[in-house]
Amino acid sequence: MAIAFIFPGQGSQAVGMGKGLAAAFAPARDVFAEVDAALGDKLSAVMWEGPPEQVTLTENAQPALVAVSLAAMRVLEAEAGVDLIRDAAYVAGHSVGEYSALAAAGALTLADAVRLVRIRGRAMQQAVPVGVGAMAALIGVDFDQAAAIAAEAAQGEIVQAANDNGGGQVVVSGHKAAVERAVEIAKAKGVRRAMMLPVSGPFHSALMQPAADAMREALAKVAVKPPSVPLVANVVAKPTTDPALIVRGLIDQVTGNVRWRESIAFMAGQGVTTFYEVGSGKVLSALVKRIADGANGVAIGTPEDVAAFKAARG
Repeated sequence: MAIAFIFPGQGSQAVGMGKGLAAAFAPARDVFAEVDAALGDKLSAVMWEGPPEQVTLTENAQPALVAVSLAAMRVLEAEAGVDLIRDAAYVAGHSVGEYSALAAAGALTLADAVRLVRIRGRAMQQAVPVGVGAMAALIGVDFDQAAAIAAEAAQGEIVQAANDNGGGQVVVSGHKAAVERAVEIAKAKGVRRAMMLPVSGPFHSALMQPAADAMREALAKVAVKPPSVPLVANVVAKPTTDPALIVRGLIDQVTGNVRWRESIAFMAGQGVTTFYEVGSGKVLSALVKRIADGANGVAIGTPEDVAAFKAARG
């Protein structure tokens, strides 16, 4: 019965994220203090007090998500004796969550991880002017169907299947008008649901190339070590411990698709039966149950979740 630790991406942020962990556990407080120091601002205050539009701003949401995931991970290590090398077969993260996974597994320092994702968030925000790009979720399609809808909708603009989230959910991303066409085409084809997403940019599309270039430059200045357990990387949906391949994957995922369904399916195929989602929200836990028959997704992001985890381990 193998386990994996998985880490959420953008969309899982909320005002108050991590506040309970900080109130209850010194290791969590230490993480948030270290994050604030690394960034040179009080991100923790923004996370806990809002306003919501500041928390959802990409340059804040991305480091905030990494901070909460690593705070929760440190608490699990200190309070429940979790040891990734002993306990986990794999780590993986959805989009920006890949940085959390790498920091949890010792490939990146906490300070480097949050500084990198602050750069990533800003670069993604600035790559495309607000209103030019968009994303939409198609529910009730597989990846190939979504890719075909995107191809039909492009009409000389960019729109592509971006996130293969699993459970029949695929996100398309690109020029706003093309994404809107994709939604209408999907509805005309009888797709169960097709809706625009409240995001500030066309993430994981070719329009993000300036942000990918920024990450290539930023990652060249940071030491990336082999992770203590294999990372199942977004862009290849396969495990690696090679720092050069990890860096290439982090650059490629900015414009490439997040192969989350395949990543979870791969790990389940290798015998992983329990996926612990460490950090804010429960999005990935819900997806696990829809991707892998019989697999269990468990979210750990609050003191109550930590207590339940300890009790379950006996």
